[in-house]
Amino acid sequence: MDDASLQIEGGERIGLVGRNGEGKSTLLKILSGALHADAGEVVGDSAVRVALLTQEVPEELRDTKLTVEGVMAAGVAGHNDPHHTVQRLCSLLQVDADHPFTALSGGQKRLALLGRALAAEPDLLLLDEPTNHLDLESIEWLEGFLLRRTGSLLFVTHDRAFLERLATRIVELDRGRLTSWACDYPTYLRRKDDLLSAEEKEWAQQDKKLAAEEAWIRRGIKARRTRNEGRVRALKALRAGRAQRRDRVGQVKMTIQQAERSGARVIAARHVDYAWGDQVILKDFSTSLLRGDKVGIIGPNGCGKTTLLSLLLGKLRPDAGDVVHGMALKVSYFDQHRVQLDEARTVEDSVGHGSDFVVIDGERRHIFSYLEDFLFSPERARQPVSALSGGERNRLLLARLFTQPANVLVLDEPTNDLDAETLELLEARLMDFGGTVLVVSHDRQFLDDLCTSTLVFEGGGRVKEYVGGYSDWKRVVASRPEANRPAARNPRSAPPGPSTSANEASTTAASAKPGKLTWAEKKEWDSLPGRIEAMEAELNALHERLGAPGFYRGDADAIREVTERSHALPHEIETAYARWAELDERA
Repeated sequence: MDDASLQIEGGERIGLVGRNGEGKSTLLKILSGALHADAGEVVGDSAVRVALLTQEVPEELRDTKLTVEGVMAAGVAGHNDPHHTVQRLCSLLQVDADHPFTALSGGQKRLALLGRALAAEPDLLLLDEPTNHLDLESIEWLEGFLLRRTGSLLFVTHDRAFLERLATRIVELDRGRLTSWACDYPTYLRRKDDLLSAEEKEWAQQDKKLAAEEAWIRRGIKARRTRNEGRVRALKALRAGRAQRRDRVGQVKMTIQQAERSGARVIAARHVDYAWGDQVILKDFSTSLLRGDKVGIIGPNGCGKTTLLSLLLGKLRPDAGDVVHGMALKVSYFDQHRVQLDEARTVEDSVGHGSDFVVIDGERRHIFSYLEDFLFSPERARQPVSALSGGERNRLLLARLFTQPANVLVLDEPTNDLDAETLELLEARLMDFGGTVLVVSHDRQFLDDLCTSTLVFEGGGRVKEYVGGYSDWKRVVASRPEANRPAARNPRSAPPGPSTSANEASTTAASAKPGKLTWAEKKEWDSLPGRIEAMEAELNALHERLGAPGFYRGDADAIREVTERSHALPHEIETAYARWAELDERA
């Protein structure tokens, strides 16, 4: 940061954005008092309490013997009753006060540390990537909690839906400067794009003028003459301005290498059962993945999403049923735990495996040139993996992943710690990828933008498939009668074990399972995609008519007919999608 200034008002919810490595976490630590700035000062009312939730578990708590209550009690403000405060927070966050902290899952540790920060009753709450390791229901709960909270909030997140819902102001850290945008996140994106375009044009004009003036002075004009001294001074000012300019960090350039096409049928699972001891993970699970499918997997932490991937890839054998692979599969796997990375190896060796060159789309490239596409300078490429941030490690895994041609990509939490620009580029590359994609993610926008269908863990070993992404799944579930919705799950507790025996679960599943499609239903199922496409085309045409100049000066009956139809069609489309999902499940 260079001469950075920021003022935080009471009740504000500020989203702090910026590229990986810009210094967002550092700024939060300075505001909390954990770090001291090289210059300048942080000024606040002496009575203002500040609490920070860091991105990682603090060093002193990684091997602690403390329980959840002990960890939270460390944050209790001096005038509070520690036991009463901690019990209230444990009830709110629904974590077990007596549970050893180190034995918690990543998501539960996150919530316990949030409780530790809240125990101080802060006037200003600083959150660094609060949604990391949380499942979708926990993220939605946290959103609601923070919206109801009355204190000030400054938070860093790469979850675009979370940022869009919470932020009342955007503060950007870019090239050492802090810029405040008094608007929501979508408006910030539009204004930022306009600003960068204007900046590029201004810099291009300055560079053109500088080149012309450099050519002038090299032609041997006697610059000492009085009439030229002002021009020389202006040239020196141009040089100084160019030297002080801070160019933006380049964008990631990623290419997904496409292997030869797989067969049309990629993976088929038939009546698969799988359990960990007494906990049923899958019960009578069937699905069929076709070439080109982009399938998201959604479920609470610990429900078995990674296990499902392992079963589909043949790394685990099901207890019952079978998994069949199609022809000519070339699978690339992205591991959320990053176990493929050796902390002691250098960045270049992690990708090149001892070679100075990699082959990308048939072109032989030097390892440093390839890594620069993923924003690793040669100096950074020579450093060990242990020196990398979370976002850099994810970029390194992507760089490593894309050195091998594939026609099936399996991505387990690929979006963690990636900045918004890299996320959007990854989305675009995956959408253009001609092969099959299986992805586990808690990023709602990522799922909406990418997925053609979604597998959702609904408890008791039930995994159901829905057409579309996260929002499509939520809409279908919301449209069901209350009795047919999945049972509500405690979003901040460990996933419960099965409430019935295996035989009882099997009986229940068998009795609840709908029958196969009748001939008429099969015909309806086949026709629904075409009907939906036709209705969406009709709706687009109606919107064009409504937006046409002079439309509302036309016939009153025609205006009323078009308006009423444009209001009715979205509901009809949603109903058709829900019916399609229902029939598709039974097909």
